[in-house]
Amino acid sequence: MRVVGVLDLLADRAVHARGGQRSLYEPVVMVAGEPIQPGHAPDLARAYIDRLGLDEIYVADLTAIAASVERAHRRERARAEPPRHASTLDGITASGAVVWLDAGISTADDARHAMHLGASRVVVGLETLPSWRALEEICHLVGPSHVSFSLDLRDGAPVSSLHLVSGRTRPETIVELAGAAGVSSVIVLELARVGTSAGPDVEMIESVRRAVPAVELFAGGGVRGPEDLHRLADAGCHGALVATALHDGRLGSGHIAGARRLGHARLTR
Repeated sequence: MRVVGVLDLLADRAVHARGGQRSLYEPVVMVAGEPIQPGHAPDLARAYIDRLGLDEIYVADLTAIAASVERAHRRERARAEPPRHASTLDGITASGAVVWLDAGISTADDARHAMHLGASRVVVGLETLPSWRALEEICHLVGPSHVSFSLDLRDGAPVSSLHLVSGRTRPETIVELAGAAGVSSVIVLELARVGTSAGPDVEMIESVRRAVPAVELFAGGGVRGPEDLHRLADAGCHGALVATALHDGRLGSGHIAGARRLGHARLTR
């Protein structure tokens, strides 16, 4: 079981996401229960590595995602904007972590640009994906192992700003289409649970696992501590995206090391 530290960027500051209400996000001020420079993204990345032993960081540029949605509604075909402040992303990649980048990526050109900026894996979210053909092109250009599809949900309903699917489309159908497009991993991201410590939606994870048994599966939103990691591993997850529990110390370095051993045991038995 891999623990991926989440770093949400809003206007170049690392913020604590809560329930998808971006106007309420405040700068991150601690990791593992100890202070960092408020909102300083490279400090947060370094703390994830040095204090917690993480080696993967999920960077969500919320400003770029919002801009991508806005451009799409205006029917513009401009490139998405992986972090506007190159120095910030440079500081994160300099930490030595494997970087997953979620920045409103919706075309092959966007994905190429993200990899050029230092991302090891590009995240293509349902919220900003214009077509399944676009996802196929991204996988073909950068390689399936470098692409994760994010099944963006709110209270179990798909979030698709470009109306690629409806709010009533079954999540299982969506991930099957993503798998057919070539992705090697899927993230089940429940936006309503982000930052709330409500616990992950394990039933949804199990349902998605059955729909796409061959892909790597990750869960995001609501992870509270080591017990949730065990539940997710039992549900077939390869890893979890976590922020709040890493910030306040409920998940420490020992838990993360234990999760790695747990995942190895689950996947090899």
